[in-house]
Amino acid sequence: MTSYLYAKRFYYLNEEKEAGYLPILEDGRFGDYQKEKPTDGQIIDYGNFSIAPGLVDTHIHGFMGHDVMDASAEGLEKISEHLPSCGVTSYLPTTLTAAKEELDKVCQLIGQVAPHAKGAKMQGIFLEGPFFTETYKGAQNPSYMGDPDKTQLDQWQELSQGLVRKIALAPERQGAVDFIQHAKREGIYTALAHTDATYDQCQAAVEAGANIFVHTYNGMRGLHHREPGVVGAALTLGQFNELICDGHHVHPVSAKIVKEMSAPDRLVLITDCMRAGGLGDCQSKLGEFDVEVKNGAARLTSNGSLAGSVLELMTAVQNVIKWGLASPAQALQMASYNPALSVGLEKVCGQLAAGHPADFIVLDDDFNLQATYINGQAHYEK
Repeated sequence: MTSYLYAKRFYYLNEEKEAGYLPILEDGRFGDYQKEKPTDGQIIDYGNFSIAPGLVDTHIHGFMGHDVMDASAEGLEKISEHLPSCGVTSYLPTTLTAAKEELDKVCQLIGQVAPHAKGAKMQGIFLEGPFFTETYKGAQNPSYMGDPDKTQLDQWQELSQGLVRKIALAPERQGAVDFIQHAKREGIYTALAHTDATYDQCQAAVEAGANIFVHTYNGMRGLHHREPGVVGAALTLGQFNELICDGHHVHPVSAKIVKEMSAPDRLVLITDCMRAGGLGDCQSKLGEFDVEVKNGAARLTSNGSLAGSVLELMTAVQNVIKWGLASPAQALQMASYNPALSVGLEKVCGQLAAGHPADFIVLDDDFNLQATYINGQAHYEK
């Protein structure tokens, strides 16, 4: 039997629909929005609230004490189970730079677990590394960094049963352009990260097919008036720009610059969340490194460098609104449709659209999360 969501506002792509009814069909997909009250079916009454697309996190390493690099089926399942509490309904489990054997194991495991995990959907794998540059290594281990290897990428794709969707690399690495072209032919999106590249090297990578700048400003050569660098390329080449809007990684004014230089569908909110997300202040680890989480920031205990984040994606949306960088509709799009579009998932997640899976969130007037639904079923309720 069809159910009908009643709410005072619906955040459709490029349009806010006022009070009405959104059908959820028996197969867990959206029907066509209507103003008129239906004459049959169950009414799910959220008349005091708004409905928005489920959020899509395309860059997340872990949550609630679990990390993708643990290579634990139970851990992956727990991440999926807990992410709806952040409004996330789809995500890309994200790896770190590591030995090939470790990445082999993780890719194979995600390929096995993803089709059956309950909760937020694993829509593919984001390989953050290992083809980076030590100069901007961040919390990545330089011992495992090297030049891009197409054979390795093909092996990871085979082991994961075709789930590798995105890979990041430093475009100054030898063979980067050829690697990017190969990845594009295989349907894998390439991103630029942890890089000391020049503007020209970034431009060559973009012309070869790279379309994402990973956590813009962080882990990359900055903007200089005689060498625009990676930040200059991110601001001017018209590709997708990820931002970690936790108030620690990027100043709100710097975030505003990226927003104003990006097309409306090209700014992507991410979390870069590590295993300590959701646990408050604590001692933790990111890969092989010890991390201290204090006052909402995760830092390496060895040198104080930022080590991912403990940001929740719904909080990033709230911050962007609070900082005055975007309207609520724009901020929600930055955390749903835009990330989905950046990796070719816009047809399966990130928007309220007839025929799409009924993945959505319920928000109050202050954009506090009230509930998260996946395929029309509640997976989190406040």
